[in-house]
Amino acid sequence: MKNTIYNLGAVALTALFAAQPALAAPAADAAAAVPDPGNNAWMMTATILVLIMILPGLALFYGGLTRSKNMLSTMTQIGATAALVMIVWVIWGYSTAFGPEGNAFVSWGNLFLTQTTADSTAATFTDEVISEYVFISFQMTFAAITAALILGATAERMKFNAVMLFVPIWLTLVYFPIAHMVWASGGLMFEDGALDFAGGTVVHINAGISALVLAYLLGKRQGFPGELTPPHSMTMTMIGTGLLWVGWFGFNAGSALEADGSAGLAMINTFVATAAGALTWMVVEKLAGHKGSALGFCSGVIAGLVAVTPAAGNSGPFGAVLLGIASSVVCYFAVAKLKPALGYDDSLDAFGIHGVGGIVGAIGTGVVYSPLLGGPGDAEFAMTAQLFIQIKSVVITLVWAGLGTALVGLLVKYTIGLRVTDEAEHSGLDISEHGERAYN
Repeated sequence: MKNTIYNLGAVALTALFAAQPALAAPAADAAAAVPDPGNNAWMMTATILVLIMILPGLALFYGGLTRSKNMLSTMTQIGATAALVMIVWVIWGYSTAFGPEGNAFVSWGNLFLTQTTADSTAATFTDEVISEYVFISFQMTFAAITAALILGATAERMKFNAVMLFVPIWLTLVYFPIAHMVWASGGLMFEDGALDFAGGTVVHINAGISALVLAYLLGKRQGFPGELTPPHSMTMTMIGTGLLWVGWFGFNAGSALEADGSAGLAMINTFVATAAGALTWMVVEKLAGHKGSALGFCSGVIAGLVAVTPAAGNSGPFGAVLLGIASSVVCYFAVAKLKPALGYDDSLDAFGIHGVGGIVGAIGTGVVYSPLLGGPGDAEFAMTAQLFIQIKSVVITLVWAGLGTALVGLLVKYTIGLRVTDEAEHSGLDISEHGERAYN
């Protein structure tokens, strides 16, 4: 192996193995190591599952929630964003987040992946290794879906070329540093002992607060909030929801980096937290005087998935159920009450569900990690101390992502512009931006 992987904290189980040395292996040992075929096969499968979350999962979920005149533009922005992220990841993204050298905020080295070969390996949380190319690909899909999630807040009014300029700059200033801080040994929050199994801070809070900032910079859609803009196809959204749930098993269980008991724990937690979130949202709808809706079911599914992401391997099943319930209740009120009160136009509730749900999950992980709730913490687990660490990591992520997104958004706004013209918005972005229609 040409380089030593010093920062493969990648995904959670950080605190589960806090007493162990940093996840790195001496170069000589890594060179001699052979990836375990079972673990390697599972991680390849998990990586493909995360891709399914983006295309077609998120594309259908978001696309169905828009008006029909913006269906294709929403899906195209998501697909093109994912493709762009993959190219950037290979050139400088992996190096910036997980390079062989680094400090508390970023890493460097291995640009263009020139130091990685088919024989290179990445350490897992035990003595096993997987192919470094597999690890690179797995983390690449995380970066891709995080950038794509932001587009839920900007749907129906952000220019395609603005998206394409915003994404690589945002990745460089916001996503790569936060991924390094949370998941790389030596990273600020990693060394602090923050628990984030699969991306509560890195993915959901990061994308959620970035979405909110962009929504403010873009301004409201024409007619918002007076004009009703119901989803044009709940069928598409329901299909997308199912694909997201299925793909999320790769997202969460894959973050164990091995096909072991931790992956099994993440798997059952991804089942039960999601189920609790889906049912809870519909119950809250009924209590609020509405009918339990398909949209409510889908929203609750995502709220449960978001909340359990940082806790997937850091909670017992009962704790995961509690997180799903709590997230669904809080996210419902964020969408139904907070958004109207503050007056921002988060088109598809990227902040209301991913941002708010991510905060609930990240802080709640400090509670459900306790063995009293069936979590994997030992008898010496100090909940108050861990909660302080979790809150600190949430605040750092909110500030870094918020300020970074504002900087990048303003740069794009005052160069090429963020928003389509009024005429283009009225006719729909499918025609005005891409010259196509989703439906004839």
